[in-house]
Amino acid sequence: MIAVIMAGGIGTRFWPLSRIKKPKQYLKIVSEKSMIRMTVDRLLNKISIKDIYVVTSLAQVELVIREIPELSEKNIILEPFGRNTAPCIALSALYLSRLYKSDELMFVLPADHLIENEDKFIEYLERAIVAAEDKNLVTFGIEPDYPATGYGYIEASEEEKYYKMFNVKQFKEKPNYETAKKFIDAGNFFWNSGMFLWRIDVILGNFKNLLPKVSQLLEKISNKWENEIVDISAEYEQMPKIPIDIGIMEQAEKRIVVPVKFGWSDVGGWKALYDISEKDENQNVIPVNCTEINSKNCLVISDKKVSLIDIDDLIIVDTKDALLISRKNSSEKVKTIVDLLKKNNEKRYL
Repeated sequence: MIAVIMAGGIGTRFWPLSRIKKPKQYLKIVSEKSMIRMTVDRLLNKISIKDIYVVTSLAQVELVIREIPELSEKNIILEPFGRNTAPCIALSALYLSRLYKSDELMFVLPADHLIENEDKFIEYLERAIVAAEDKNLVTFGIEPDYPATGYGYIEASEEEKYYKMFNVKQFKEKPNYETAKKFIDAGNFFWNSGMFLWRIDVILGNFKNLLPKVSQLLEKISNKWENEIVDISAEYEQMPKIPIDIGIMEQAEKRIVVPVKFGWSDVGGWKALYDISEKDENQNVIPVNCTEINSKNCLVISDKKVSLIDIDDLIIVDTKDALLISRKNSSEKVKTIVDLLKKNNEKRYL
């Protein structure tokens, strides 16, 4: 089995800590290890380092090498620029097809998710092999804890196709609360984790059938690589900006979902970090250099001495050159702040 870690994002929802020069996946947000280091260590319980690949941008190569020094530079797949997950996965599959047999299994996952029970993670991954070897596109659906509105959902059929695995009936976009509640009550809906397992030839075949433009561009890229031409930016720029879920998974015929439960979080923003963090008696997540009086339900990240007085439900993130203060339930709007910084050409803060 080969693993492909997608690590090209810039983590705008973790601004001002996450920046272009050091995005979320290279930060030590939930432990003493960076998110990408945690992801690699988790995989090493099943997959050799020589079979682990990272797909990322040229700007992040040095960060990958620093965080995973044992990874060969040949195992870093360069994406000229971000075009969403479908082109990213297509390029990775083409790259791997030149190095491995066509029926080799390819496990695709993000670099910045938290998984608490790593033994269970490997157990579910091994379970999925049977379905993937049978030419299915396998996705991993998180058993939901509550009616979340921030995740897409996967609806599973009621009868097992393989042991504790089900055919996918359909994918659902992020729902409103009432719809999410109905999904939970139905019992056969799962959060979309963004993790996939398939054979190299099967995913490339699906690109050929469902996204023929991507497949045609891959052929041009392959010809360049055959002629030892490194620059593929002209071809990659023509790739449609489309996620793998919409481009392939929603249209494919043979789709299997593996319901999983192993303490998962995509740590998608500051509120998500607060939710999974250990809290004090006042439900605060604050550093030891923080003093509080009558304050509760806050998240504070700062190297400075911070004092809170009569504060409730705030996110406070202090860096060398920027300070974020937000109501906890409004912290998703930080992405809008980043967009405004781009619009105002305030690049020094990005």
